[in-house]
Amino acid sequence: MTDLASLHALGALCVEAGRAILDVYDAEAIVVRSKDDRSPVTDADERAEEILHAGLARLFPGVTVIAEEATSRDGAPAAAPETFLLVDPLDGTREFINRNGEFTVNVGLIRNGTPIAGCVHAPALGATWIGAAGLGAWKAEAAVREVPAPAAYRPIAVRPRPAAGLCAVASRSHSDAETEAFLEKLGVVDRRSAGSSLKFCLVAEAAADVYPRFGPTMEWDTAAGHAVLAAAGGAVTRPDMTPFGYGKADAGFRNGGFVAWGARD
Repeated sequence: MTDLASLHALGALCVEAGRAILDVYDAEAIVVRSKDDRSPVTDADERAEEILHAGLARLFPGVTVIAEEATSRDGAPAAAPETFLLVDPLDGTREFINRNGEFTVNVGLIRNGTPIAGCVHAPALGATWIGAAGLGAWKAEAAVREVPAPAAYRPIAVRPRPAAGLCAVASRSHSDAETEAFLEKLGVVDRRSAGSSLKFCLVAEAAADVYPRFGPTMEWDTAAGHAVLAAAGGAVTRPDMTPFGYGKADAGFRNGGFVAWGARD
C-alpha cells in the first residue's frame, strides 16, 4: 500500500464489514458465545471477518492474513512472513455487547515487524481513521453505514506536549494498579476513557497524549491503531521504551505491555 487511493479502498472495505456488524448490533438481541479462551464472540465478529478476508484478497493479493476468529478456530501460524495483515473484525466485543458504540474494525499491514499502514473504523460512530508510513494519517466522518468520500478525509497529527501536563486515555473495560501507578508517575493532569482501538485514534488526532496498556492484548488488537498513530507522528513502545514489534509467532501473537505516545518533546 503506497498511495492514498489504496487507503481509501481499505477504509471502504472496513465500512462494508462495519455494516455487517451493525446488522447484528441493531437486532433485538445479541447472541453471545464463548470461545475456548472464554472470551466472547458473536455472529458480528464472524460475518465481518468473512467480508474482510474476501476484500483483502482483492486489495492485497497473495498477502497472508492473520485474523482473530480464524486463528481462534484454526490455530496461529507457526511463523510470520515478512509482510502480512493483522485483522480484528470486531475490537471491543464487550463494548459491542453493552451497546455503547465504542467498538471498531481493525486492519493493519505489517512489514518486517513494523505496522506500515492501517485502518480503524468505528461503525456505530460513522468514523474512519487511516494512515500509512510516509503518507500521513486522516480521519473521516460520515453517516453511519456510509463510505466516506475521499474529500471527507481530513489530516490528523499528534499535538505538541502540553505545557500544563499530559492527558491520558485509558481502557473503559480494563484497568489495573500498574497502569494507575504509571499515570501517576507520568504526572497526568487529565484523563479520558474509551473502548477498543479508539484509544490509539484519540492520541493520533490530538485529543490525548498517552495511552498505556499493561494488561494482555493480541497483535490484531493493536496493529491498525499503531499504524494510524505512527503515521500521525506518534509512536508505540514497550514500557521500557524499547521498540514494540509484530510477528511474535512463538508467543502466539500475544503482546506484552506497551505505551502509545503522542509527541515526545
